[in-house]
Amino acid sequence: MNDVLIVGNGPAAHRLAERLIRHGHDARLTLLGEEPEPAYHRALLPAYAAASLPRDALRLPPLPRARVHLNTVVTAVDRRRRRVHAYRNGSATVHRYDTLVLATGARPRIPDIPGLRGPGGSPAPGVTTLRTTADCDRIAGGSVAVLGGGPLAVEAADALAARGTGVTLVCPGPHPLHDRVGDVCGAMLAARLESAGVTVVGGAVAVRRTPDRLELADGTVLRADTLVLCTGVTPDTRLARAAGLDVRHGIVVDDRLRTSDPHVHALGDCAEFDGQTLTGVGGAHDQADTLARVLTGRPASHRRAPEVLRVRTRSADLSCLGSPADFDRPGTRQLTLTDHAGHRYAGVALRDERVTAAVLFGVPQAIATLGLMHRRGRPVPGDLLGLLLDLPPRAASDSAGADPDPMVCLCNGVTRQRLHRAWRDGARTLPALAEETRATTGCGGCGRTVEELCGQWSHESRDRVEETCPAHSS
Repeated sequence: MNDVLIVGNGPAAHRLAERLIRHGHDARLTLLGEEPEPAYHRALLPAYAAASLPRDALRLPPLPRARVHLNTVVTAVDRRRRRVHAYRNGSATVHRYDTLVLATGARPRIPDIPGLRGPGGSPAPGVTTLRTTADCDRIAGGSVAVLGGGPLAVEAADALAARGTGVTLVCPGPHPLHDRVGDVCGAMLAARLESAGVTVVGGAVAVRRTPDRLELADGTVLRADTLVLCTGVTPDTRLARAAGLDVRHGIVVDDRLRTSDPHVHALGDCAEFDGQTLTGVGGAHDQADTLARVLTGRPASHRRAPEVLRVRTRSADLSCLGSPADFDRPGTRQLTLTDHAGHRYAGVALRDERVTAAVLFGVPQAIATLGLMHRRGRPVPGDLLGLLLDLPPRAASDSAGADPDPMVCLCNGVTRQRLHRAWRDGARTLPALAEETRATTGCGGCGRTVEELCGQWSHESRDRVEETCPAHSS
């Protein structure tokens, strides 16, 4: 018997439980979730905040044969007796384990700025982070300021503008995502956000929050009924540290996701592997896949996947592969395309004709194709410039030709043909396709593509009906 207890009920914990069940784990499997609602897809929170997705559309599929305890706050881990102490709905509970998995995630950082914190250190009224559905529900009023310059800040600002809210994005760099995309692409991104209704204030330092106002260091005062903090996260290592596990920035794990206690594993935002913590849900899914194999007796070891950042907005199709440092490594060849009129940018770093890093903006076909090649270490196509320009593919005469069944969801390995089969079988909406194929439930970056495919196939289906059943003339 190997009873597995998972502390956490987020996407990483859910993925691990799902994979354990798939691999035939037949002992007790229990998840302890702090939130009062079932597991949901956090990457889609900006869309929920914009009211473009209902709450139910965020839900991850139920887990058969798993016991899920919601509204459960874990207070301590007794490693000697292999017990976890918790409170559920105010009552003390104890849970035994053979194997414990810590999937405690990360806590939002709240900057040390006057007016941001209320009693007990939680966000003050009119201030919210963006980690839970409850955080989204606190966003109110006709004007919102989003503080931060990273991908979540960009997604949140764009989503809130889409629902008709007056939005100001206050970012520390000269442009949003400046450290990742540079001056040229950053300026293009800012321009697209402005055209979508977001006021972008770059190079800004917030110094005080007062009711309905945010004050900047240069004396500017911004109207903000709600202030949304997208100012980074910190791995939640409190339980692990109190239990005496090895903790640096995150909970230290080896290539089998084991902590310093062989009966305790960790994964997701709280874990530190090879000196680094995770960025993005894709890496958490890779860890969950590895750990599920380890815990069911299969050979497996974790290796860090290539770094990928995908920004999900209606106004900007943006992807960053690798890290900025990869552009400057010895032996790297760089290719750059700048098209201001077409709102397109591509910066690609190549070594041995393989993508080591890229910044891709407004080139959706290149994002899909190069993203897959980067992940799999495959050589780029011979007509790379044509791909970046979104030209029709040439007839393939080599092994790098067009893929007859392109990958749509990299996180879950879902191809266009797999989606089309599910659509023909009755999954005719984005939530239905997500439940049937798991597309969009990774980083969420393929959501717009899947939605567009739904519309395309629906249109084609209506056309075929009209052709076979023409209207009778009078």
